[in-house]
Amino acid sequence: MRRSKIYLIVVLFFSFFGAVLSYAPALQAQANYFQGKTIRVIRGGQAGDLYDLWTRHIATYLGKHIPGNPSITVQNMPGAGSVIAANYIYNVAKPDGLTLGSLNSAIYMDQVIGRKEAQFDWAKFHWFGTPEPTELLFIIRGDSPYKSIDDLRRGGEPPKCGSTGTASITYHVPKLIEDVLGGKTTIIAGYKGAGDIDVALERGELQCRLITIAAFFGREPHISWYKKGFTRPLVQTGRKRDPLLPETPTFYELMDSYKVHDADRRLATLIMASNEFGRPWVGPPNMPAERVKILRDAWNRTLKDPDLLAEAKKRRWPVSPIGGEELAALAKEVTTQPVEVVARLKQLLGE
Repeated sequence: MRRSKIYLIVVLFFSFFGAVLSYAPALQAQANYFQGKTIRVIRGGQAGDLYDLWTRHIATYLGKHIPGNPSITVQNMPGAGSVIAANYIYNVAKPDGLTLGSLNSAIYMDQVIGRKEAQFDWAKFHWFGTPEPTELLFIIRGDSPYKSIDDLRRGGEPPKCGSTGTASITYHVPKLIEDVLGGKTTIIAGYKGAGDIDVALERGELQCRLITIAAFFGREPHISWYKKGFTRPLVQTGRKRDPLLPETPTFYELMDSYKVHDADRRLATLIMASNEFGRPWVGPPNMPAERVKILRDAWNRTLKDPDLLAEAKKRRWPVSPIGGEELAALAKEVTTQPVEVVARLKQLLGE
């Protein structure tokens, strides 16, 4: 009996050892796959905004954390608030790990309400992560007569707010302010990116816009505009007030103050889930699992790179990364909604 047990252990050991040896070449092949290659990152927006700057910042360090040290390039593909780029990544890009996407975070709502322009399934992208969740800020020109959401609720000529399109959070939150909080605005959609919106705001063609808090305090012209009083913050989207904006109320505080109904609260929560997606990186569906793992691991190591962190600190960019597995779970959650919530979202977006 003892000899048979020893024999069984020996057989199991060599079977396991043989499996490891047979799998090792496959692992090595995946590790060497990226050597001498170039990974292209499609940024779904204009060059120069904070999304784009963050994309390029990560791309600068990503290659050294991928086995084989491929080069990384960034290509801008603006339009429709990142929907064009998302469609390209989902339907055109090869699932070989050599084309990735850096997308705006709110375009899942176009899928939820069934817009034909959204030719992707948000939950079927491969998710790599975001460097930070992005709480948002609704700002207005300092020379505007509106100094609070209460002022917007009282009426008068609605201020014009700029947006890249109906798939963008720059459209969704002003619509929430109107439909849920009762503050009237006129949304001017169709701008190619944040830079064009800034120019229109400076010229006086627009009076308001939505922006991430990180961009508001982390890039020009917004740093100077705030210091000079050219812009004024009216409401922030976080559940708690940001330490940099202690006097600016949150959307949730205002919903409490105005006694907003539960249905509208659920709608607001769905829309502002985009803040958790932050500045997400994705890959096409059907990528080989081994390459997804290699890229996820490399992305996670990149966001811990001391040089990346030091440079982000100089730029006053917060770094609080969320990994791909967590974003993948969130993507499934937000795209599975009851019919009444979908109907309410369609109403908000004018469908």
